[in-house]
Amino acid sequence: MQDTPGAIARVIDPPQRDLGEGFTVRRALPHAQQRMLGPFVFLDQMGPHRFAPGAGLDVRPHPHIGLATLTYLFEGEILHRDSLGTVLAIRPGELNWMTAGSGIVHSERTAPQHRADGASLFGLQCWVGLPRAEQECDPAFAHFSAAQLPTIVRAGARMTIVAGRFFGQTSPVPLRSRLFFVDVALEAGATVTVPPDYDERGVQIVSGSIVIDGVNHAAGMLVVLVEGVTATLQAGEAARFVLLGGDRLDGPRAISWNFVASDQERLDRAALDWQAGRFPAVPGETESIPFPGTLGKPVFYP
Repeated sequence: MQDTPGAIARVIDPPQRDLGEGFTVRRALPHAQQRMLGPFVFLDQMGPHRFAPGAGLDVRPHPHIGLATLTYLFEGEILHRDSLGTVLAIRPGELNWMTAGSGIVHSERTAPQHRADGASLFGLQCWVGLPRAEQECDPAFAHFSAAQLPTIVRAGARMTIVAGRFFGQTSPVPLRSRLFFVDVALEAGATVTVPPDYDERGVQIVSGSIVIDGVNHAAGMLVVLVEGVTATLQAGEAARFVLLGGDRLDGPRAISWNFVASDQERLDRAALDWQAGRFPAVPGETESIPFPGTLGKPVFYP
């Protein structure tokens, strides 16, 4: 094991996508240079954004298979509904962990009571590919309050273990593979050391800036660390970032729209099932998002 310098494998500047009304996401994964990071196959930074008065997030019901979603907010609130009958709001510092497995449908919206003055939204949403043996597991949903997630406070640093095990603490989130997701806040000049405990590790910078290998990295960047190398991160100014990654999955994954699988046939079957109305419905919802892709053509293939 070697120490820094030489801890950076690559730096990804995620492209921005406008989802309407100026609401943008920065999609760090999948990327041409980094299709996956451990079992993470998808990483979006939502916002920061303030909606116009009366407006809000309206992601209509849509399906997933073969993955688990991790939703974590820094600002705002999202009302989650799913085909299991779950109706629950997620707020900053809390975690929604939804396992799609053989198939689940959900919607994500701003609740009516938060729209009048213009709601804000800022957070991360990730997809975690499930191991081959678990891809057809029963769907499930779990929510964890901020108080349930272990937090470590040190001089100039606050670290919350959102998922997995890191810094000697373990989150209560039920996992099917070795991964980690840690929310870190550093005061200006403070440092944190990232050990090489997993195959792949990355740093998603949320706000402020951090210095690695003597180079300053700004908010919005995903810095991928070299495997097996201990990395020292220093806040160039007050900074917040997420450490995430894990051990590699047992083989590549194909992604088509909201579906993740080990083979194209399973993706096509999911698309046909959605088009034919064979997925379960979300109670209380009447809308849905149609399948936008083409059968037989995966959107991404790591």
